[in-house]
Amino acid sequence: METYALLIGSTLAAGTVLALAALGLLINEKAGVVNLGAEGMMLCSALAGFAAVVATGQDWVGFVAGMASGALLAAAFGLLVIWLGANAYASGLALSLFGAGLSAFAGTSFVQAMLPPRPHFAVPYLSDIPLVGTALFKQHPLVYAALALACGLVWFLYKTRAGLVLRAVGESPESAHALGYNVRRIRLAAVMTGGALCGLAGAYLAIVYTPLWVEGMVAGKGWIALALTTFATWRPGRVLLGAYLFGGVTMLQFHLQGAGVDVPAEFLNMLPYLATIVVLVLISRKPDWIKANMPASLGKPFHPN
Repeated sequence: METYALLIGSTLAAGTVLALAALGLLINEKAGVVNLGAEGMMLCSALAGFAAVVATGQDWVGFVAGMASGALLAAAFGLLVIWLGANAYASGLALSLFGAGLSAFAGTSFVQAMLPPRPHFAVPYLSDIPLVGTALFKQHPLVYAALALACGLVWFLYKTRAGLVLRAVGESPESAHALGYNVRRIRLAAVMTGGALCGLAGAYLAIVYTPLWVEGMVAGKGWIALALTTFATWRPGRVLLGAYLFGGVTMLQFHLQGAGVDVPAEFLNMLPYLATIVVLVLISRKPDWIKANMPASLGKPFHPN
């Protein structure tokens, strides 16, 4: 039973990386903007966060640095796509490649760097409950913050005026513009918020989850987060569940290896990506269902008169 508790705990930790990034991308897409640059933003933010903690010894500085890095790169993407009319898909791919190259170049001096001793977190009293305490109540605060973020995003999108405006911009930017809303600024704010959350995911990966800096350490998680938004049909609660599903698949490979299961390591390493492909193939068989839930203006440029 202790093994299952550890698996659940590690699944929550692994899923948090995907949840933070995917929720950020969900905000982008609710505003009608597709950003394929999550992988690059997460890599640069992972390096920025790691370097900040090495320099200051403070984790919170690293998280702020990661979020700032992600928001800055997202702002550059937004300027190109929203104001200058560049192709969103090409710009997103360019951002992903740029982030991978920049982080690899700038991160060479941090490969051997060490973070200060890592703190251990536990919820008082609850963490002492057998099995459940190990699985649920010995997590980093950002694990619980991701849960709160998903709940808060549900409330924001469906219960507030600002959320209604954001969804209106994603559904019909022309109508939102006719009502007097600045569609470009709203979309830029959404893109930067999404970038900041991708940055937080990258910083969490390098500071808490790993914790170290290695070139290419995001290892496709940005692409999986992007796929999660479609898998979840653009709903925050489903994004969270999908993140933990893929986090569980990721951690299962390590537990199988530790248990001595005679399966090639290469096959176990490909499990998360195989699961992503299978899920996308399954949901693509219902295009009408996807279309009914997808923001109507997703990926479509808007040019005010």
